[in-house]
Amino acid sequence: MTMTERMQRLTALRQERAAKWDTARTFLDSKTHNGRMSEADAAAYETMEKELTDLGNDIARLERANELEAAMNAAADPILGEPRSGKAAGTGTASASYKQAFWDAVRNKHYTAAVQNALQVGTDTEGGYLVPSEFERQLIEALEEENVFRTLATVITTASGDRKIPIVSDKGEASWIDEEGTFPLSDDTFGQKSLGAYKVGTALKVSTELLNDAAFDLEAYISKEFGRRLGTKEEEAFWVGDGKSKPTGIFNATDGAETGVTAASASVTFDDMLELYYSLKSPYRKKGTWAMNDATVKALRKVKDTTGQYIWQPSVVAGVPDMIMNRPYVTSSYIPALASGKTGIAFGDFSYYWIGDRQGITFKRLDELFSMTGQVGFLASKRVDGKLILPEAVKLLAVK
Repeated sequence: MTMTERMQRLTALRQERAAKWDTARTFLDSKTHNGRMSEADAAAYETMEKELTDLGNDIARLERANELEAAMNAAADPILGEPRSGKAAGTGTASASYKQAFWDAVRNKHYTAAVQNALQVGTDTEGGYLVPSEFERQLIEALEEENVFRTLATVITTASGDRKIPIVSDKGEASWIDEEGTFPLSDDTFGQKSLGAYKVGTALKVSTELLNDAAFDLEAYISKEFGRRLGTKEEEAFWVGDGKSKPTGIFNATDGAETGVTAASASVTFDDMLELYYSLKSPYRKKGTWAMNDATVKALRKVKDTTGQYIWQPSVVAGVPDMIMNRPYVTSSYIPALASGKTGIAFGDFSYYWIGDRQGITFKRLDELFSMTGQVGFLASKRVDGKLILPEAVKLLAVK
């Protein structure tokens, strides 16, 4: 499907979802009495909600495909003539020779001397090899597709060691001064946050027959599968990680976001959402995004504001996301559900959450471990950390 065909399909899906939402909204208004619905009506509404959710997933999938294709097209640099003299070719893991040697080694355990020599520049301390630079970019793109958090946060790349990030912990202020009065001193107080590097890894097996099949796109398969595994594990940590051998999550009680409001029950009201919205300072609200799990979105579809309008609004225009109280939202299965004693909704500017990627993804082939079953194992690992640099930039809704 071309990008133009996907855009046409997206428009049709958005219009279909908007029409179904109008139907569901009318049904909900007409069948709800004293805040309750009959069992049969509730089941019918559940079916409508599932259709809305499925359409939303289809829309998000096509939007991601368009974004990836646009990124790939922008990154493409076609060679229209002979290379200019003096233009440096890629070196180290970015060189064509390293890339060729890397994939030769992955497909065939009997390395030639030439392959071994080419791979020396990417050997790590654990016996694996750094993936070629181009393939590393593919893996990062796969991570972004699986990990919604990376599209919200600030992502930096570090070569080695901890990354120190200076922050203003206490701001100075101006004062009114009497005529010929003394200027009071009011200094900013500076602190710092530190991003380390925690190791996340996974292993997969491929049959030797498939590995030796020239038609099998090994690079694409590994990129997609490792991206899925590492991406989902990263996202879990960015939301709820405890900071122990993993990143510190937004919802973690220590060094996570601040609680903005505490709801009386898990049945969140418009007033609760309004309190959470205004608990965030104005500069952060301007770029604010809601974050919650799908079950919470489902509950919020039934919530109305003081004018009787539903606070959830589906998008019908390309490039405009679905909204809750006129701000976009994201969902993740790793965000806690609303329950007593838990926090389950976040609102804020997530660009103040910094993700530090340690440069270099390590790859290792295991020949002997699965040889009895005619398979070859592969290990992939990377180092990453994440932390909310400014806790006041994101607020949480807690439940009593």
